[in-house]
This record gives sequence, C-alpha cells and structure tokens, in this order.
Amino acid sequence: MPAQVIFWAATAVPLYTYVVYPLVLRALRLVIHREIRKRPFRPSVSLLIPAFNEARVIEQKISNALALHYPAESLEIVVASDGSRDETVAIARRFEDGRRVRVLAFPENRGKMPTLNAAVPQLRGEIVVFSDAPAMLHPDSLARLVENFADPSVGAASGCYTVVRPGEVNIGASEDLYWKYEAFLKVQESQLASTLGAHGHLHAIRKELYPYPSAGTINDDYVIPVSVLSKGYRAVYEPEAIVYEEAREMAGFGRRIRIMAGNIQQLREIGGLLRPLRPLPLYFFLSHKMGRLLVPFAMLAALIANAFSLASPFYFGLFCCQAIFYVLAGSGALWRLRPKLLMLPFYFSMINAAAFFGFYHALTERRNMAWK
Repeated sequence: MPAQVIFWAATAVPLYTYVVYPLVLRALRLVIHREIRKRPFRPSVSLLIPAFNEARVIEQKISNALALHYPAESLEIVVASDGSRDETVAIARRFEDGRRVRVLAFPENRGKMPTLNAAVPQLRGEIVVFSDAPAMLHPDSLARLVENFADPSVGAASGCYTVVRPGEVNIGASEDLYWKYEAFLKVQESQLASTLGAHGHLHAIRKELYPYPSAGTINDDYVIPVSVLSKGYRAVYEPEAIVYEEAREMAGFGRRIRIMAGNIQQLREIGGLLRPLRPLPLYFFLSHKMGRLLVPFAMLAALIANAFSLASPFYFGLFCCQAIFYVLAGSGALWRLRPKLLMLPFYFSMINAAAFFGFYHALTERRNMAWK
C-alpha cells in the first residue's frame, strides 16, 4: 500500500505540471481578462547582441538586424563581444558606422552576464532589446515587440521562439513541439498577469528598469524580465514578435544541463513575488517553474514504487507501460526513430535527466556553467 501511494503521488506531479496546469490557465482566462494596451509606438531602441566566437553567424545577424522594419533613426544595433578569439569583432566592424551599428569589444571573456551589465550603460535607447547572435528576427518582430511598451504598465516583453528545419537533428521535431507548448503557456500567463521569463533570443526591457544581475546569473532571460514585477510592472509575451533558430543550433545535452542549473538558480527569485504578494505570478512560478524541477524526481519515484507492486496485474501493466516508455527513450538516444512521435520519450527523458546534473552544478556553484 505505501508503495502504491508513493506511485500515485509521484505520477500526479508530471500530470499536474504538463496537463492540468495548462487547463487551469485556460479556465482562468475565461474569467480574467487583462489585455495589453498596445498601439503603434516607435521609441528609441538599442538592439544588443552579446557574442562570443560568433564569426560564423555575426554577419548574417547584423544584416538581419539592419533589415528590420523599424525607423533607422530610432534603432541602434550594438554587438558586445565577450573577449571573442575568432573573427567576430573584425566582421562586425565592417558594418560599424558609430551611429546605427556599434561594436563594443571587451578584451576579456567574462561570461554573458558581465558583458550585458557592461554594455547596457553605453546604450542610447529607451528600450533595450536582447537578441543572441544565432537567432534571426522576422522583419516585423522588433516593431511588434516594442508596441507592448505603449502600455505604461509593461516593463518587459518577450518574443516568440520558433525552430527552423527541425528535421535536421534527431530531437528537432520534439523541440519544436516543446516550444509551441511553452508559447501556449506564456500567452496564457501574459494575458492573466505576467509571464515568467523570456526567450533569450528576443526579449526587451525599459532601460531604466534593467536590474544588473550578479555575474553568476545563468538564466538572464528569466532574471531580467521577472525583475520588473517587484517594481510594479508587467512582463508580457508577444506571439507576433517571431525569432527563429535552426535546429542544429539547439542540440546538445550540455545546453540542457545549463538551462536546468539556471532554473534551479531561479528559485531565489521567488522573493520578488512575495514582497509585495503577487498571487497569480506566484502560482505560475510554483506550477510552471518549480513543478518542472520536481518532475524528474517524481518520474524516478514512480518507477521505483511501481516495481514494488508487481504482484498486482494492474500495477504490472503500468510498469510495462513505463518500461516501454524508457525503452523508446533509450532507442531514441541511439537511433532516429520513425514516426517522429516516437522520439518524444527520448526528448522528455533527456530534458528531465538534465535536471540531476543541473542540481549538482547549482548546489556545488560550478561557475563554468556561465554562458560562453
């Protein structure tokens, strides 16, 4: 009996986090309407591109930024090189004119957060927009993103992340599906109150609200937008501000470990939701952020507890279902399974397995997890 109680309690964690929580958000949207008062708005903007050894993509990134549908006189594009040792700076300086395109070449590789903190005071725009070098923006993305700041209650805004050519890597289709699911959650949270976190490939903040996070911050795209909540502003999500990245740019288990380590580090930000108390963002935090961190431990507990109940045909059947799931996960690690749906067990197991390594890095305060 105790094993069965543990099994169902553990099973409830991922079910609530990934199934029930989205349904609750949809239900809340039926009774709570807090629209963003957007309108055409063209303040001065600084598009900040942090870069470390991005010679392969920096020319394309700057060309993409120059082609944005935004008034040239109101937009500056700033490349902040974090001690790049390749041709990143040399390539970027081909575009430099001192007005529309500028290059800040920091000599030492210190990590993303110190680079952002050093670059922001040198920016001229009222709105600072952050966008990573490998990510390309739809021509209208910047304009759509900035229109949210016409609402004086908005302090930060995030764009919509899209995967291009997902078939190029084994997990591409699964990653694409994951981000569409995440976009759904962020739209609901944004419309109800405030979204928690942003996409590092495209997010913005009013310059005077920039929080200058500590150098050891991993997930700057969470800490920066969430910081505005404690100051009485909203952080919103703009689904029409599209930023896209090729599937091959997002592959790698190490990337997932770093994300998980950052998610664990984010737990310290809960104080900004308690003082003053912000009930809905706090609920989002507990369900969306903390719930995700509990899922891998719940999966492990459910498997072990189920193994102690095999005498029952019902629980034996459930154990076989779990075994099939993990066999598919292991197979997906070795081969590209078809149809693509069969890759989901591997992707889901991979992102949750990364949590165990993420906890190790977060608890031992491993600084090499900082962005490079």
